[in-house]
Parts: sequence; C-alpha cells; structure tokens
Amino acid sequence: MAGVIFRIPAVLALVMLVIADPAVAQDEPALPPGLGGSDDEVATPVEPESDWRESLPFDLTGFVDARAGVRTQDDPDQDQASLGELRAQFEAEKAWPALNGRLTFDLLYDEIARRHRPRLETGQGWFDLREAFLATRVGDHVDLKLGRQILTWGTGDLIFINDLFPKDFVSFFAGRDTSYLKAPSDALKASFFSRVVNLDVVYTPRFDADRFIDGERISFYSGAAGERVGHRDRVSTAKPDDWFADDEWAFRLYGRAGAFELRGYAYLGFWKSPGGLDAATGKATFPRLRVYGASVRGPLAGGIANLEFGYYDSRDDRDGDDPLVRNGEVRFLLGYERELRQDLTVGLQYYLEKLLDHGAYRRSLPDGAAERDEHRHTVTLRITQLLLQQNLEVGMFVFYTPLDDDAHLRPAASYKLTDQWRVEVGANVFTGKRDHTFWAQFEENSNVWFAIRYGF
Repeated sequence: MAGVIFRIPAVLALVMLVIADPAVAQDEPALPPGLGGSDDEVATPVEPESDWRESLPFDLTGFVDARAGVRTQDDPDQDQASLGELRAQFEAEKAWPALNGRLTFDLLYDEIARRHRPRLETGQGWFDLREAFLATRVGDHVDLKLGRQILTWGTGDLIFINDLFPKDFVSFFAGRDTSYLKAPSDALKASFFSRVVNLDVVYTPRFDADRFIDGERISFYSGAAGERVGHRDRVSTAKPDDWFADDEWAFRLYGRAGAFELRGYAYLGFWKSPGGLDAATGKATFPRLRVYGASVRGPLAGGIANLEFGYYDSRDDRDGDDPLVRNGEVRFLLGYERELRQDLTVGLQYYLEKLLDHGAYRRSLPDGAAERDEHRHTVTLRITQLLLQQNLEVGMFVFYTPLDDDAHLRPAASYKLTDQWRVEVGANVFTGKRDHTFWAQFEENSNVWFAIRYGF
C-alpha cells in the first residue's frame, strides 16, 4: 500500500518537471543599480520565452493531476489504497466563422484499477473522453450544440433534483476533483431565446446512466445479500441500450422576474442509477421515469436563496406495489448562502425525499427486508474560508440525515503555490449506526487523499 501512496506523486513530480516552463526556475529578479557591478553596465533585454502552444491552430489548455489516497478503515472487499493515479487532461478549442468546437480528454494511469481498457460510458480505463462537440448559432434566436458535453441544471449545491444528467459517484466518493462528479452526456442541445422566456431542449438518443456505485471500487450495502459487498459481488445490470428507442428528453424553460431566476423542468427517460430488479435474471434495471419540477433563485437578506421542487413519476410502478421497482417520489430543496464576512462564506440546505404510495410499498415488502422510511430528511452545511491573500482555501461540506443518524463529511484544503501549481488535501468520512442507511453503508470506504496539480 505504501508503495502505491508514495510512488504516484513521485512519478508526477518527474513528469511535471519535464512539461513545466523552464523559465519559471531560471528567471531571477535583477539586482538594484550599484549592487551587481558597474553603474556603466547596460542591462541586456531578455526576450520572453514564447509559449509553444502559440504555434498550434487551436487553443490548448489542460492540467496534470496526481492523487493518492488511503482508506482509514479496513474493508475486506477492497484494497487499502483508495486512490493512486496520474491524470493529464487536454482541452482543445477551435472557433470558425459560424462554428465552435471543443475536444476534452483525459489520459489516466490508475494504480488501483483492475481494468485498463477504455470504457467511454463508465470513464474507466486509460482514456476518458470528457467533451467532443460542435456548437453553432442558427439565426438570432437559436443555439445548437451536438456531441459529448457536460450539462448542469438546477439550483442545489451537490444535491440534484431536476438535473437528470449523469453523475460519477465513484469519483465523488473516492476523492477525485469535485468537477468529476459531473459525467458527460452524448446529446443534442438546442437553446431558443426570446425577450420573455428561453427554452433549452436536450435530446440524448441513447440512455446515459450514472457512473453509479457497483462495488468495484466502493463497497455498499446489498439488500439481497443482507450485508456490505465489494468488488467480488459487483452489480450486474441490464441497461437500456437501443439507439433512438431508449432515448431521453430534458426541457428547461427559464426567465426572470425582477432579481429572481425562475425555472421549469421536465425529463422523460429512466432512473439514472439502478432502480429495479429483474427477478428472472437477477440483474439490476433502470425503470422508466418522468420528472416534472420548478425552481426559483434570488437575493434574500444579504445572501442568495433557492427553492427547488421535483415530482418523480416512476412509470413502471405507478401504484407503488411492486417491491422490485422503485416507487415514485416528491423531492424538495430549500437553500441559502451568504458571505458572513470577507472571504468567509456559509451555505445551508434542507432536502426532503417523500416516498409516494408508502402503504402499498410496505405491504409489498418480503419478510425481513429493510424498510425505507416514508420521509428522508437531509441537511447540508458548506463553510468556505479564503486565507493568505486568497491563495489558501479551507472548507467543509457536511451531509447529515437526522432520522437515519448518518452523515458524510468532506473536509478539504487547497493551496495555490503559483498560478500553475496547486496542492490539495482532503477526506471523505462516512458514519452511521445502521449498515443499511445511505451514508452508513459506505463507512468502510472512509478515506483521506492528497493531490498536486500543474495547470497549463
């Protein structure tokens, strides 16, 4: 384990020294007159070293990132090391008179992974395609974007109600950068603009599922097994996979009323993570789902408040009496964020999931099965403090579920060494009293991690 934890940063340091601009290490400040030689000396101007990217026919940015992490508890189903990877991301953009394009991809060396062959739908392997799209404007009122893209809707902070685009929970729980919580969609997005309201329509011709917890890297509680399971008992799925038949539609209608942002949402597709079970094959399924919702966001009492609602219509179990298919739900979110003093920001959220047809659900449960509560309340707290001329960011994000008495704590600190170099340290702490509750099931996956990044 120690070899994994310390080998990756060492490899990174070697790679970064190769790619970093040598002028950073060689340039020194000039001495004041009279301290470096004769007053008659005339300084020879030094030409700034050109950036090699200027010769490229497109704009190129990216980073190299190394992360190492270790579990703080023994998990018999997983390696003690939770992270050990070296990642290089390249983002190329090109603008033509009537067209823009972007290509973003990661090259990854992952010491922990059991498979290295690229799988673009799950993000596994040595190559991960994050974005590959073309965008254009049609007339004065329509924008089109076609290809692989990362989409974000809704008002929640790490809580998603009407954002039914794929998430990567494996990355989120393992300690990768928070941006990797958002997985890409292969879709066509059309945006229609007017003076009163605007409309976004996203069509995904083949279902894009979450990169969900399946046991390979993160252990979880299995209701069928009655215990926590890991990579030896990975979830086997039957995913909707037919082009243009197993498709998804998402709609967002939005505008403003004074200082407030108003949104209406609709989604037609499937549960993004497994929400059912095929009794004949034993495989997890993705039942049909429709979601209708709304949100409002705007200033309140010196801060920013948001309110969001979603109705989840589980189309394959509308009566709630099929124990193998997830019930419909109503979801509600109330949030508030404010800067208490300079560089200190606090955000609070209250989130509710209400299970529909709870009586029918209870009657359908097999004897001895763990019962889900009708209401699941979650409170979140985010504290962010900037220090040392805003070069140091220290923060904490907490999920707490009162009825289950379980929690997920995410402390982190990030220090910007230079404009290019940054170091980070953080943790994922899961705690709870009962193995089957949402956060407690991940308790043996609690981890601490360290990262160093070079941006270019």
